[in-house]
Amino acid sequence: MKKKFYITTPIYYPSGKPHMGHAYSSILTDIIARFKRLEGFQVFFLTGTDEHGLKIQKSAEKVKSETIKYCDDLSSIFRKLSDQLCLSNTDFIRTTENRHKNTVQKLWELLSKKDQIYLSKYSGWYSISDEAYYSNDEIIDVEGSKKAKVSGSLVEWMEEESYFFKLSSYENKLLDYYNKNPDFIQPTSRKNEVISFVKQGLKDLSISRTTFDWGIKVPGHKKHIVYVWLDALTNYISASNYFKCGQDAPWPADIHIIGKDILRFHAVYWPAFLMAANIPLPKKIFSHGWILSGEEKMSKSKGNILDPIEIIEHYGIDELRYYLSKEVVFGADGKINNENLEICINDLANNIGNLSQRVFTLIEKYYNSKMPEKSQNYTRSSLTMINTKDFQKYLYNLEIHNYVREINKYSSKINKYVNDNEPWNRKINSDENIRNILYTSINSLKNIFILLSPIMPKKSNYFLNLLGLKSYDFNTLDKDIPSDQKLIKPGILFKKY
Repeated sequence: MKKKFYITTPIYYPSGKPHMGHAYSSILTDIIARFKRLEGFQVFFLTGTDEHGLKIQKSAEKVKSETIKYCDDLSSIFRKLSDQLCLSNTDFIRTTENRHKNTVQKLWELLSKKDQIYLSKYSGWYSISDEAYYSNDEIIDVEGSKKAKVSGSLVEWMEEESYFFKLSSYENKLLDYYNKNPDFIQPTSRKNEVISFVKQGLKDLSISRTTFDWGIKVPGHKKHIVYVWLDALTNYISASNYFKCGQDAPWPADIHIIGKDILRFHAVYWPAFLMAANIPLPKKIFSHGWILSGEEKMSKSKGNILDPIEIIEHYGIDELRYYLSKEVVFGADGKINNENLEICINDLANNIGNLSQRVFTLIEKYYNSKMPEKSQNYTRSSLTMINTKDFQKYLYNLEIHNYVREINKYSSKINKYVNDNEPWNRKINSDENIRNILYTSINSLKNIFILLSPIMPKKSNYFLNLLGLKSYDFNTLDKDIPSDQKLIKPGILFKKY
């Protein structure tokens, strides 16, 4: 049986149309998922939409829509985004689904039975936009308004009856877990942020609301609904069907991919809920940075949001995926603009695109578009013998930019090999030499596109199909394309700008 690998994106809050931040999280998660399939894993890849909370209810009221219809419409946009981003997710969860509601209520009952929940009164600062509570030292005055320091969102003072989770009792347990599992939160800078936050002291967490009703009802207390983060975070075990399948479920997740703005919820609240319920914790939480527009985070209020669909329509999805994986260090903030994107695509065209055109042109000209027959004394070139560990080490460390750069180094070696050996020059090369050079070059190109397939799935599948490969994995790197295989010359792989 194949080993299982479970990876998740955040579930997205569909209060507006998708932006580059959504695209970035999803694309990088998809790259890891596709890489694990190349390694032979059975991958469970989850994404979805978080559809409860006051912000959703107010947004629906603003456009005079039934809340569930509003959610249906927006969720369908995010489901379509999966196709537009060329994602290979195996599940798409909505928090309005019964399978999720049942799991949330089951978790609540479990926490209640273990005496982890009590009824009291909440009073404090709350942001509708962030669906988050903030302490006094996390609030600033801005021109007479109270705002959260971390997000800049408006907050309001709120008082209501609420159920509380005994988060304060998990301070030492969490710190001990972080210490014993140093790779649990990555990158290290984010782990340090979390540890610093927990060391400042944890207060019990309000986990229900009574001032609105768009959410999952607290079992046995219909006037209370489950606070959006206890609701939302539970999606990861809802999709795994943990309560029904137990050890046969793919849970625990191997990795949660999240943005740094929701780190606290995933790295503090979520593990505490799971500890309290005696449910295994996810193996890793990786918090990436923001994709900046200029020097600023994108936001609707600033009007600087980059639409990923517009970029895809102009440049192509594989080109966007390539740029985000190569030019942005996973874990750090990154920038995207048309000029840098075009430079990146031109480099791709000059390197891999040009290599492909030259080799296929010669095969078409000399060998009737068939794989040349290698000579009897041909020994397999070191160029076609890939040590997968050279590439795996980067993905294991989530250094995706270095993985792509390692592929580029490999393709540069092949380009140099072709340039140095001049297979177009019949004055210095016998037919036997030319056949061997092109045989090596085609098999090297095969390897390049297998390695690129997690990054650029459409172009890679297109190219490998032209070689007669309908399916492939890491084992295919060691298998040469057979002589006399019909080869179809690709069109222009990468447009230059």
